[in-house]
Amino acid sequence: MTKQVAIIGGGPAGLMAADVLSATGLCVTVYDAMPTFARKFLLAGKSGLNITHSEDFTRFADRFGSASPRLRPALDAFTPQDVRQWAAELGTETFVGTSGRVFPKAMKASPLLRAWMKRLEAQGVTLKTRHRWTGFDGNGFRFTTPDGEITIQPDATLLALGGASWPRLGSDAAWVPWLKEQVIAVHDLQPANCGFDVAWSNVFVERFAGAPLKSVSTTSDAGTYPGEFVISKHGIEGSLVYAHSAALRDRLRRDGNAALIVDLMPGRTMERLARDLARQDTKASFSNRLRKGAGLDGVKAALLRELSADANRMSTEQLATRIKALPIPVLRPRPIAEAISAAGGIAWSEIDERYMLKSRPGLFSAGEMIDWEAPTGGYLLTACFATGRAAAHGIQDWLSDR
Repeated sequence: MTKQVAIIGGGPAGLMAADVLSATGLCVTVYDAMPTFARKFLLAGKSGLNITHSEDFTRFADRFGSASPRLRPALDAFTPQDVRQWAAELGTETFVGTSGRVFPKAMKASPLLRAWMKRLEAQGVTLKTRHRWTGFDGNGFRFTTPDGEITIQPDATLLALGGASWPRLGSDAAWVPWLKEQVIAVHDLQPANCGFDVAWSNVFVERFAGAPLKSVSTTSDAGTYPGEFVISKHGIEGSLVYAHSAALRDRLRRDGNAALIVDLMPGRTMERLARDLARQDTKASFSNRLRKGAGLDGVKAALLRELSADANRMSTEQLATRIKALPIPVLRPRPIAEAISAAGGIAWSEIDERYMLKSRPGLFSAGEMIDWEAPTGGYLLTACFATGRAAAHGIQDWLSDR
């Protein structure tokens, strides 16, 4: 008899597992609480779907922090190049952008998803929307559906329900207490790739909320990165902030305080800045001295004033030092519902090499439910694909053993 496999969660990890399993002839049903599948995937692709990254694979595979060794076998089996080949098989050609990120040529997620769903249907996958998992029922799984409550008891089950970011698209972390009731360790979910609150003055917010801070470099425990970020009414946002989010979040949690260090003029050395500032007329206004001596005006000059009330009384050496290393004290990460992704989740100690939960044989997990995080740039999506495939192969092996 054909084995029955249930996949709970219709995002990238769950759909990839369904793709692999259905191709082998297994009877696969995907359940999702939302009216349509992969809603977060679609929203992420509205401004250009960043599907993976083209950097050296050894460096790519090391982008997942402490989880990198556990993720490595899955990534080895489905590399960024494999992601591009998979997309090409679905009729989506990709290209490498100037940043090394890989995008579909159509710059949209919807054509790829449509082709993918069509292939899943052709392979016999049953797709059930508006089926919300509501917990365990002994060895079974309860769902609320448009036709009432049901309980299923498949031969194997994959949980691919995501983390807690963008809950309106389906990843609401409702699964956390149900797994904890099963004495499965789940590390606290925290925002990742997120902005931070800063105690701006009202005057600064009124004038500069939404202003981009361009051509800067930033430093934290994560390292130093060039780029730009945005001043928001709450604090700071943008890809350059997201690159430091894990380091800032962890330092806040550990020490109670943290700061993002900004170099406002990365193209000039501190010594040159001090010389250029020293040449300015001391009778000129501070704004003019900053503009002519350091090339600072607009939001950069305002940020310096906002965070250094005594800047106009500093020596040229002190001012140059502050321009090259301006600390922005952050208060807290923005709420997890606003974050691009989440850290935390099912502890790796609960999962075997087949992505099966050790305490519940036949129950597997993949994607953002597991405790790993990664920067933006295609890493998140690639790891979701890779863990979905790895879990699918784990299900095949487990069912074969039985």
